[in-house]
Amino acid sequence: MIRTFETHKIRKTAELSSALWNFHTIGTQGEEAVIQAPVPGCWENYPDTVSYRGQASYSREFEAKGNIRLEFKGVSHTASVLVDGKPVGSHYNAYTPFDVVLKDIRPGIHQLEVIADNSFGPDSALHVPNDYQSYGGISRGVVLEELGEAYLSWIHFTPFLRKDGWYGKAEICVRNLSSGRLDGSVEVEIGKNSFAVLPIVLEGEEEKSFSTEELPCPWAECWSPESPVLYLITAVLRTADGAADDIIDRVGFREIRTEGKDILLNGRKLRIKGFCRHEDHPQFGCALPFSAMQHDLMLIKDLGANSIRTVHYPNDELFLDLCDEQGILVWEENHARGLSEENMRNPHFKQQCGDCIREMITAHYNHPSIYIWGILNECASDTEYGRECYSEQYELIKSLDPYRPRSSASCRFKTDICLGYPEVVSYNIYPKWYHDVPVEDYLDELYQWIQNESEGTGKPFLITEIGAGAIYGYRTPAHVKWSEEYQVQALKEQLQAVFSREGCSGVYIWQFCDVRVCDSWFGSRPRTMNNKGIVDEYRRPKLAYEVVKDSYRSLGNYF
Repeated sequence: MIRTFETHKIRKTAELSSALWNFHTIGTQGEEAVIQAPVPGCWENYPDTVSYRGQASYSREFEAKGNIRLEFKGVSHTASVLVDGKPVGSHYNAYTPFDVVLKDIRPGIHQLEVIADNSFGPDSALHVPNDYQSYGGISRGVVLEELGEAYLSWIHFTPFLRKDGWYGKAEICVRNLSSGRLDGSVEVEIGKNSFAVLPIVLEGEEEKSFSTEELPCPWAECWSPESPVLYLITAVLRTADGAADDIIDRVGFREIRTEGKDILLNGRKLRIKGFCRHEDHPQFGCALPFSAMQHDLMLIKDLGANSIRTVHYPNDELFLDLCDEQGILVWEENHARGLSEENMRNPHFKQQCGDCIREMITAHYNHPSIYIWGILNECASDTEYGRECYSEQYELIKSLDPYRPRSSASCRFKTDICLGYPEVVSYNIYPKWYHDVPVEDYLDELYQWIQNESEGTGKPFLITEIGAGAIYGYRTPAHVKWSEEYQVQALKEQLQAVFSREGCSGVYIWQFCDVRVCDSWFGSRPRTMNNKGIVDEYRRPKLAYEVVKDSYRSLGNYF
């Protein structure tokens, strides 16, 4: 399953995932035995490769002819793609989609092979040993598409709330695969409403985007957590021979902006009641199936939350579809966590971060649930070189999407020098866990510094991580750390202080569920897990579940 709705009616597509592929590792001693493995999947969930780090091959046959497009939603974390034994593409980063377009392939059966590599090394600036697991495999869906002489690469839609109602603007990217000039048009429809017709002209092998004007949408209804109204947006490419291609996505009419210290959704002051959530499950690794994604959302909604932070990477688009449908606000961020200045000086860092941002925003632009773009969680925002990196990445986001707020979760207590760039100031704090001080005092000292001594003064303020660890089932009247009782005690004080803090727009609890971490983190992480989940890795509720539920459910989505 790729999306929760059909994305083409004219263009012929076939899902190559949701199937068994041939799998074998590629080691220093040669190739291992071939087994049948599910795609999507992570090889850490296969019997013989539970701790394997290195290269492995996935392969299967497909039938096609002419021009085709192979889209990969996620391969962890480096991919090399071969068709009929010849290299045709490559990609770095597990969490963003990429494609390979092949022209004029012969009719018949072809062999597709993907060599995935989850090893660490100097060529990988973002996938490093970290406080979460970096899995291996084809972890998200794979699609085969048949193309004509030209096709629609993507469509982006931006809604605008004006005094007299909703307006919208569409931008469509078209690619000409032929060597000749292309004259045609693109018709855009939203729901059952005609929106615009754009004339297009492309030279041979040219790719170009075309934009509509800002046009009224008097029939539009708002998307909100209470009423997540969605519309299909359809673009059809027409040439002299008729309808040549189409692309279908889904949009919602909602406006996100900041005003003073407030984050506004459709003009209303938003209160965030959220969870940080990793894509991680003991049975599936990071390749959660549709039913497991929805189960997580059912628990999150039962807890009274209205938002999810996708730590620390872009999420599977299927999960974002579910958030769109159920009115869950999403903070989505690029892939970088806890990197020092030395890490950020890796010669591949800027390019790999930039690619991740471009691929994330291009693919996920239309999701109304995404209300903020985040970057560089807990990186070197207290150094001059870090400041340069933050500035460049914030500018890149603005060039790709000037309409959503930007932020980054900082842990640099009273030393961050990058707070002048984002629209929203965000901090990860752990009083009562890493710092044995009263939460209210810790929070007040930080907030006063932000407002009086930093470049973040006068901006909206979010707590993007707070919490305490607990081992599921460890209970003791002593209420010591790692007990469920201590987690309850800490969260009560933390949530009370955050929601009482004037000027704070909300909180993301770290975290929704316990998750596996890289083996090198075993010393500070019992079970080689991050154990701060409100539920454990199997989604069994800890004692803190009811505490969080009572707190979140007692508050509305707005102030």
